[in-house]
Formats: sequence, C-alpha cells, structure tokens
Amino acid sequence: MAIVELVMPKLGESIMEATILRWHKKVGDAVNADETVLEIATDKVDTEVPSIATGEMTEILFKENDVVPVGAIIARLRTADAAATAPVLPVTIAPEASATPVAALVAKPETTPLEKPAGGVRFYSPLVLTIAQQEGISFNELENIPGSGNEGRVTKKDLLEYVAHKQQGGITYPATPAPTPLSPAPQPAAPVTMESNSNGSSPKTAPLPVSFATGHVEIQEMDRMRKIIADHMVRSVHTSPHVTSFAEADVTHLVRWRDAVKTKFEKREGDKLTFTPLFIEAVVKCIKKFPLINSSLDGDKILLKKDINIGMAAALPSGNLIVPVIKNADMLNLVGLSKQVNYLANAARTNKLKPEDTQNGTFTLTNVGTFGSLTGTPIINQPQVAILAVGAIKKRPVVVETAQGDSIAIRQMMYLSLSYDHRIIDGALGASFLSAVAHELENFDPQREF
Repeated sequence: MAIVELVMPKLGESIMEATILRWHKKVGDAVNADETVLEIATDKVDTEVPSIATGEMTEILFKENDVVPVGAIIARLRTADAAATAPVLPVTIAPEASATPVAALVAKPETTPLEKPAGGVRFYSPLVLTIAQQEGISFNELENIPGSGNEGRVTKKDLLEYVAHKQQGGITYPATPAPTPLSPAPQPAAPVTMESNSNGSSPKTAPLPVSFATGHVEIQEMDRMRKIIADHMVRSVHTSPHVTSFAEADVTHLVRWRDAVKTKFEKREGDKLTFTPLFIEAVVKCIKKFPLINSSLDGDKILLKKDINIGMAAALPSGNLIVPVIKNADMLNLVGLSKQVNYLANAARTNKLKPEDTQNGTFTLTNVGTFGSLTGTPIINQPQVAILAVGAIKKRPVVVETAQGDSIAIRQMMYLSLSYDHRIIDGALGASFLSAVAHELENFDPQREF
C-alpha cells in the first residue's frame, strides 16, 4: 500500500492559488484514475481536477470555498501502487498542454512557512479580505500579519489564528507601517480602545464601518468572480499610473464592406463576420510598428513580447466579463481571426472556456460599443501595459476634405480610447499608436477579399 498526495495544480504562469468550489469525493470513497475529484476556480476560469491514481480517499485537507496556494497538498489517497510514492514535480498546465488540469503525485515534502516579503507588495485573496472586514481588521493591521502561504501570503488559517489570538487578549501587530509605493491605499486609522484582560491593558482596534446602508436598501453579496474582478481592478490602478488618449475614426468604408460581404462570408465559412476581428487585424498591424505597446514590466526590466496574443473582453452568463486570448493573432488572416473570435465568445457565453483560453495575453481590446457606449476609459489588464476600447459606430455629419474642396457628409464614425501604463508608455507613443489604429480603420480597402 502507498499514500498518494494530491496537490493543487498550477494553471498558468501568473496563477498562484485557486478556490475549491466542490468536492466530488469524500473520505472513504473509491477513486479511479482520471476520475474528477474536485472542482476549482481561479481568477480566470472554473475547471475540474482529476486523479491520476486509483485508490481510496483517506484524507481531505481543505474545505469548499477555501483558497489554496498552488502546490499545496489538498488530499491523500491510499493505493496499492508502490511506484506512486516516487516524487514527481507538480504539473503546470501550459497553453499548449491538455485542457484538463492534472494533479501531481509527490512524496511528502518538508515545508517551511514563508515570511512576508520585505518591502514587497502583498496579494490578498477575496476570502481573506472578506474575513478581515468582518472581524474589523484594518488594512494596515493586515499588512503586518505573518503569512504561511505561497510567497508569504496571508491564508485563511493565518488570519483566523490571528483573530483568535487577538480575542484572547494577545498583542496585536503594529497598525501603522510605512506603505510601499505599490501597496493599496492605506485605510483611515481605526480608533484604539483599551480593554482589560488577564495580561493587563492592551490596545484593541475598533472595527471599521462595514456598511453604509440607510433607508430602503437591498443588500446583495458579490459573487466570487465579481470579488476577484474588483480586486484586480484595484490592484491594476495601484500598480500602473493610467493615462488615456482618445481618437475618432471614420469607418464608413469598413462598415460598407462588411455589410456587403457578411452574408457571403457566413455562407462560405459557417461563421458570422463581426467587427471585432476587423479591429483586431488593425491592432496587430500597429503593434508591429510600435512593439513597446506589446510588453510588460518586471521591476525595472521591460519584457518585449515577441508573440502577439490579443485578449478580447467577453460577457459571461452571469454578466461578468472575462478576457479570452487569441494566441499568435499576427499569424491569422481575417477568416482565422473571425473563427477564433466566435469560438472564444461562444465558449464564454456557455461557460466552456478552458484555462489556457485566458492565459498569456499581451494586449487587450474591449468593445464598449457593444453596450451602446460611445467611449470609455478602460483599466489595464495586468501585467500588460495598454488596453484599447472601441465605442459604438454612429452616423454623424462631418467635414470631408477632397481635392475639389470641403463638404459635409453623413459618415460612420467611431471613438477609440487607449489606456496605457505611463511608467513606460509616454503620451507621444500612446497617441502615435492610437492614431495608427485609427488610420488603419479609416483607410480600410473596400475592394479587398476576405
């Protein structure tokens, strides 16, 4: 007999933890190889974790809704396969690998709790932030709780132990550390009261207000994905100094061409021709002219991405947005782009996106015009350095310049907005890239074939 340890799989380079949604097995159940053991969720997608061994479930180490770091042991199986005890590295699901995550078999490792990174920026899961708010733990106080999670992160267990210690009259950690440049904005100082206990008087932080509900108010709990989106938006704004530039484009030729060929396109290719692949085609051409737009930052190092992977914001059935990624968009023609756009949009609508469908984006396009908006100021999808929003296409009277003179005509007009990371993209580069995209759209060839 041998013990097989099931670990939380790594679902991508930037994914450091996942939330357990549901266990399909309980202690004592028989488990077959490749049979689903549990469902997990990351900030990208939900997916299933199968077993790669046959045996009996002997131990489950985490409960549903627990946030678990990548590589942590989540369950143990008893199996007759002695070879299963051989140590194997945890599996990373790469974009080109199987869509189904695989749990790793590992020998029992010796683990040492990690200390809080000195001067580093800490990430807090939505679960930890929710517990801290409920228990009246201020952000500054949270910053000083030692974490045993991956890279020194504070886990649910760390926080609950701290709360229990605090309720028993233990000394709290300092509540006013010097904030780091990229840390979330410090919360207002909480009032301090003195309470007597068996160890004498010790300071206790009063809870911050958690609700502003007055009058007739319906209170709705954020769903898991909305909490994750909210956290990412705040972290993006605190990470990158955002600047947004605006432009408008006369897309009359593009609109007329699409109207003329869309029926033929759908009949021949079996897919609808939307505006999105046409926008992506223009973006790809301009990224090749301005490669710094297709980069990310690692400290003071600029990582220029040679692959052009375009993310496109898509709606989920819940109403939340997700950003599936078209890999190597520069290698696809218009038909290929259209098929990828339709496949990913449909997969998002039906909750069938795979983990690799949302990984390794290098630039993002969001079509706010889909919802009737003329323009917007999008938030950068970290760790990228720019995001383009395209607004609704509207007919407007505009001045048209010709060799014979100026005239006023009804044209199909559209606003574009580019938000970019001002740490490495200055106004000149951002505006030049945006103008180049507008120029590509305005000078669309109405005689082209698809």
